[in-house]
Amino acid sequence: MDLIRIILSVIIPPLGVFLQVGLGKHFWLNILLTLLGYIPGLVHAVYIVARK
Repeated sequence: MDLIRIILSVIIPPLGVFLQVGLGKHFWLNILLTLLGYIPGLVHAVYIVARK
């Protein structure tokens, strides 16, 4: 399941974070980072999914 989340995080970073933690603070932070630039949102999403 983590492989699917990582793939979704690469395509749409907030979706991968949402599937991992739900509508918590990390989701909203990832939305903000993705709006500021795709790469920061991507790095944050992969970090959140991979840390568990």
